[in-house]
Amino acid sequence: MCGIVGYTGRNQAVGYLLEGLKTLEYRGYDSAGVEVVGTDGELHGVKCAGRVATLVERCETANLVGTAGIAHTRWATHGAPTDKNSHPHRDCTGRIAIVHNGIIENFRELRSYLQRSGHTIVSDTDSEVIAHLIEDAWAGPCKGDLVRAVRHACRRLEGSWALAVVCADAPGQIVCARNGSPLVVASTEDGAYAASDVTPLASVASHVIQLENGQFARLEASGAVEVFDEEGVPVAVPTTIDIDWDASAATLGGYADFMAKEIAEQPEAIERLLAGRMGEHGVFLDELSLTKEELAAIDRVYLIACGTSYHVSLIARTLIQTWAKVQVICDYASEFNYEQDVLVTPNTLCVVITQSGETADTLTAARRMRGMGCKVFAITNVLGSTAARESDGTLYVQAGPEVCVASTKAYTAQMVASALLALRLAEARGEMDRSEVERHYRDLCALPDLIREVISRAWQDKRAAALFRRAHSALFLGRGVNATTALEGALKLKEISYLHAEAYPAGEMKHGPIALLEPGFPVVAIVPEDRVHDKTVSNIQEVIARGATCVAVATDGDEAVASLVEHVLWIPPVSDELLVPIVAVVHLQMLARYVARARGCDVDKPRNLAKSVTVE
Repeated sequence: MCGIVGYTGRNQAVGYLLEGLKTLEYRGYDSAGVEVVGTDGELHGVKCAGRVATLVERCETANLVGTAGIAHTRWATHGAPTDKNSHPHRDCTGRIAIVHNGIIENFRELRSYLQRSGHTIVSDTDSEVIAHLIEDAWAGPCKGDLVRAVRHACRRLEGSWALAVVCADAPGQIVCARNGSPLVVASTEDGAYAASDVTPLASVASHVIQLENGQFARLEASGAVEVFDEEGVPVAVPTTIDIDWDASAATLGGYADFMAKEIAEQPEAIERLLAGRMGEHGVFLDELSLTKEELAAIDRVYLIACGTSYHVSLIARTLIQTWAKVQVICDYASEFNYEQDVLVTPNTLCVVITQSGETADTLTAARRMRGMGCKVFAITNVLGSTAARESDGTLYVQAGPEVCVASTKAYTAQMVASALLALRLAEARGEMDRSEVERHYRDLCALPDLIREVISRAWQDKRAAALFRRAHSALFLGRGVNATTALEGALKLKEISYLHAEAYPAGEMKHGPIALLEPGFPVVAIVPEDRVHDKTVSNIQEVIARGATCVAVATDGDEAVASLVEHVLWIPPVSDELLVPIVAVVHLQMLARYVARARGCDVDKPRNLAKSVTVE
């Protein structure tokens, strides 16, 4: 998703704006730009397709002098990633500039109207129309009041937006607006700041103001921040959230890349999540806001998510159905939103799983389910996110900032959070007694050390990665709960190495994928010691018989598997086979990273991908 940064204050703006864009690179982008209100009373900007590093080089020669400005990283939706389509966009006078996250759904109608009115549109984007609508408002009924002009323009918009606006005739001001897409602002002694998430603000503020849908904000060079509702009435007590992590958490800290850092942080993330969760009365999830009686009455659970979080939902389904004996339905949010027959009873629970808490499809699904009378819980990593604020209860996974686009620590932490929810449901429904719950909790608490052991074996993944360097495709296989581990492993490989990969339940291989196998074709099989171990070994033998090269994720000491395959990625024994995916996937994360690096790919910022997909 696109990124926004804004600053007005007593310091030169461009330095902070560029540093802010660097912290937002993890969101995914294909172009970048910056606009400053100059000391000469004019707007001065630089924008370009490509990386922030290219923008920095161009800014070094542009001499952008001014203490107020806005900046943007764009992920293309309307119009190719070119210099002219990069943000910021100006109006016809060149005295108003905007940056925009989201989608303007009626931009074609607005574009036609503006062109008929004499405006010159220079880009192919949906965003540029906003600058021209503000231009009309500023020249007409809203002259001298930038907040009013932005409000006037937003009334014409349909879709979603987070906006930051500067005007050469309102020096020292930045006006922000939010509808759907997230935006936060902060007041400090050095000035006022705006950003699309808290990451750029962690180095300058300890708490931020979270703009709600329909709200506007005026930022002044003095550091003052005023928030207004959609009618322009000042909001006396805006929503604030504390930044609960140090800015250094979003720095490399000696690691080669953020993916390596975040893989290494998984044990500590899980320990934070589990700390204090077993109390005198069982599993402690006070965030969920339902009584034991209400939890016991739940008769159906919908798990709704996208991407990697959808894989979490598949694991969660197994855990909830096995432990709590409740029917669970998993669905992609993007598909669920268009299904006509959704079966809801007064005791149906909807759980949305979203790392960012801002995934557009997932939020739409949550709102739909709440509208049908469902209780909605969120499992998310971001404090104060839209999913958290709009849900009846939120289980924060506490993984800390995740900068790499491909999720690692948030994924494993979300699985552990799902296990806690499953235990709480099982306990409330009387499907487990206290001793059983405590045993499962101890199994969860053992996971961090098991993951540390896997991370210490990264050399195994580095060696196995050589098999994939010149491959054109790969197949991932697993049975039972580890069919989902195969799905996640294939997704990670695709995301960051651009190597095509498919994942199938191992028993389904003979129903099509086996046709892909030929000498040298790489296959990854997840085959821990579990109930379906021998069945998966039989599938490995079918792979080997066709000349394919097999890499196995296997439990320590499994010589039967080791004798068959080219490489083994060993995992220590896990006491509950349902928790194996939380340990086994770490090998697949490291394997994907080594393959990507061997193929010369940027593991943190894979092409075409965004960290948070905030448009449908």
